[in-house]
Amino acid sequence: MTTVAAPGRNRWLRCRACHALVYRRRMHRNLEVCPECGHHQRLTAAERIGQLVDPDSFTRLADRAAEVDPLGFVDSMPYRRRLAQARAATGLAEAVVCGTARIGGHRAVLAVMDFRFLGGSLGCATGELITRAAEEALAARDPLVLVTASGGARMQEGVLALMQMATVSCAIAELRAAGLLTVSIVTDPTYGGVAASFATNTDLVIAERGARMGFAGPRVIRETIRQALPAGFQTAEFLLRHGQVDMVVERHDLRPRLRALLALAAGGRAGAGPPAAPAGRAEPAHRTAPTPRTGPTPTAWQSVRTARDLARPTTLDYLRTAFDGFVELHGDRLGADCPAIVAGLARLGDQPVAVIGQQKGHDAREMLTRNFGMASPAGYRKALRVMGLAARLGLPVVTLIDTPGAHPGIDAEEQGQAAAIATCLRTLARLPTPVVAVVTGEGGSGGALALAVADRVLMLQNAVYSVISPEGCAAILFHDRAAAPRAAAALQLTAPDLVRLGVADGIVGEPPGGAQRDPAGAADRVRAALTAALPDLLAVPITDLLRRRSRRFRRYGAGTVDAGVPQPDTDRTIQVMPR
Repeated sequence: MTTVAAPGRNRWLRCRACHALVYRRRMHRNLEVCPECGHHQRLTAAERIGQLVDPDSFTRLADRAAEVDPLGFVDSMPYRRRLAQARAATGLAEAVVCGTARIGGHRAVLAVMDFRFLGGSLGCATGELITRAAEEALAARDPLVLVTASGGARMQEGVLALMQMATVSCAIAELRAAGLLTVSIVTDPTYGGVAASFATNTDLVIAERGARMGFAGPRVIRETIRQALPAGFQTAEFLLRHGQVDMVVERHDLRPRLRALLALAAGGRAGAGPPAAPAGRAEPAHRTAPTPRTGPTPTAWQSVRTARDLARPTTLDYLRTAFDGFVELHGDRLGADCPAIVAGLARLGDQPVAVIGQQKGHDAREMLTRNFGMASPAGYRKALRVMGLAARLGLPVVTLIDTPGAHPGIDAEEQGQAAAIATCLRTLARLPTPVVAVVTGEGGSGGALALAVADRVLMLQNAVYSVISPEGCAAILFHDRAAAPRAAAALQLTAPDLVRLGVADGIVGEPPGGAQRDPAGAADRVRAALTAALPDLLAVPITDLLRRRSRRFRRYGAGTVDAGVPQPDTDRTIQVMPR
């Protein structure tokens, strides 16, 4: 924005983006966002803190770091004089302001960069102050929130400025290892050494609308390799599409979104579940209530067709109805955000959870957009990110499974589909937090199993779960795709079949006519099933939980299958919900 003189005491601002004249007070009320075009004006550190934290809650940490001029650097003026000018112009000691505060009543430590101070460049003193803030967060067991605005490492301090990338990253790694939430809020601009260190190695990366971030700036790219840049290159929206940030948030929504995330992290850290049981405790009984079947039993092929019904609730439907306050996280941090996997943080009543699910759709357009619920390697790597976050924060994981299988395309193979699924299996096997999987529709092959290595596996009454689709089995073994109904029966893929085989622990009863007839009723039953299952699992010490999880899958070996798996009465449907 540029200031334009006007008669009287009032002044006007001209937006650099749309060139509209905007009344200064109106701009201030709108959090320095142009009300005409939505352009986000750069903020000072003080303005940013004032917008994010609870009133009168910010306490500044000491910001007098040692004077550093290791090279005696001189360009158009001595570096020391340049520092003095920056301090006089901004009133800041360095390019970052650090302190403790409350956001929505939740404690946090903040480090907020100010681009006015030598372009927000990362020097030795800046790195020292951010590292001290991280150490304060570690000592107080509080989350760390970083707000970045930088052109990169400070050239006048040479290689020692470069080392600050590693220094701050080491401090963040300690916070992550301690199970403390780390969040970076990327603002415009964030480049170079800051982008390649603490702006992107936190648990969550939130980009403010209109922010730009990258390792090399557009001018460097053009001048170095003479490469044309696509429209919107390195903008927040570009970063979201390419899996580099978890979300893009309007400035007005930053504080509420941050407040919600801190609340979820605090709930996990506080251990919202019941006290841990002693190590020798027997495994809790499943909360199941047998009820007689009602109506004719559907054939296996009828179950397959019902599971695929486009009217059935999807993962996003359940997240809106069965869960509370869902915050979606995006991206694999390697280059993509797979739309077939939806993941994030939510609550089930008072219990914060991480949720990962496969998303199909209700019509042709959404099915195409979501790739029919068939995840790419980027989708499984996004799931892995959220699994790791859940483990660090002590949140149980809920997975919602509805996929014909993993994406079988050439690009998926080139990007390591098999390895991505294998890593999910290995990670879930040892994930130090409870895991509950719910097959809500179609559980197809390894693409489904990648999210189903769990302590409890539940299936909706009309869901199916199989090593291959009936059509695929019919084509390969029966040499006739028209034999799909026969193959479905032979595969024993219905919910009662899976309970009998010991693969599923219980069946979540659906409303009359199926979940597709009453999505709200189905959501209530899924919520009841999960709230019944989680307390028992949260009461089990982690070492016991992992041992039981391993034992669960060991029993599917040839010897145990031949000996017979404990099987419930196959003439009954197990309703995992309150009676």
